[in-house]
Amino acid sequence: MLPEPSSILITGGAGYIGSHASLRLLESGCRVTIMDTLALGHMEAIEALRPHGDLEFVQADCGDQSTVCRLIRERSIDTVMHFAAFCDVNESVHHPLKYYANNTGSSLHLLMAVAAMAVPRFIFSSTCATYGEPDASHLPITEACPQAPINPYGHSKLLVEEALSATLEAAKHSDRPFAYANLRYFNVAGSDATGRVGEDHDPETHLIPICLKAAMGRRDGVTIFGTDYETPDGTCIRDYVHVSDLIEAHVAVMHALEAGDGRAYNVGTGRGVSVREILESVRRVTGVDVTGLDGARREGDPPMLYNDPSKITAELGWSAKYMEIDDIVATAWDWMQAHPEGWSS
Repeated sequence: MLPEPSSILITGGAGYIGSHASLRLLESGCRVTIMDTLALGHMEAIEALRPHGDLEFVQADCGDQSTVCRLIRERSIDTVMHFAAFCDVNESVHHPLKYYANNTGSSLHLLMAVAAMAVPRFIFSSTCATYGEPDASHLPITEACPQAPINPYGHSKLLVEEALSATLEAAKHSDRPFAYANLRYFNVAGSDATGRVGEDHDPETHLIPICLKAAMGRRDGVTIFGTDYETPDGTCIRDYVHVSDLIEAHVAVMHALEAGDGRAYNVGTGRGVSVREILESVRRVTGVDVTGLDGARREGDPPMLYNDPSKITAELGWSAKYMEIDDIVATAWDWMQAHPEGWSS
């Protein structure tokens, strides 16, 4: 049996997904420790989280083994949720070593600290990009789909999944209990419904906030990268999961893990939405006729990625609450209107 989770180390907790996870866990009574370099995260997010519970923040790289070990010891960490990563697929194609150094290298050092300190539970922020470009016979994507990433971002994450599997096998030959879960995200979107935390990237690479910035007049339009894919409207299709639903999946698996578990779950709605459909949703939600500009395909973009969530539903009882894309877009729009300059607002 693993100890009941109560003290959680969150890497990347000042970022988009990590701040939502931190808020949820603080409100549930957990002690939360955040490690973040603030290269992509925001100190304003940390300050917004402080009133909600027992929070300690350390500005450091999660690959800093000595700091990780110290925090595990001082804060009695029993669970690691690892969100810290670079996630721009296109950038990873042009700067692959940056992604392998950060996403893979720092994760391995984090795992070494976790193993040395016998932390029993590790939940990894993985990605549907590990599946690469599935053919039609593998759509919607299940966890049994072959993992064959077509870009360094997806490969950098798959290498961590493989390291976790090896770590578990080693733990089975010791007296130290260990369990992990790989949560393979589809496209995460939206913001906390009450506006306490939200999405703020610089530069912004996610489609929905880019469209919303255009609706606010902060961009001339939205470039559609590829209009000649073999999809109904010629644009890429993705599965958009609300960030709060995603965090509920983390909480569910955190409580479900038992010693010796090595689990993997896709996390998405099971519905594919095209780029043009996202533009139409933004127009409906905002009332602004956002301009779509046809552009060339980007390297490393598969035409279709959408999920079969039946495994996580069957095993954890999890399912997305936000099923309509307009509802997801509306929460992102509310956050952006309240924070037109992001966290610096």
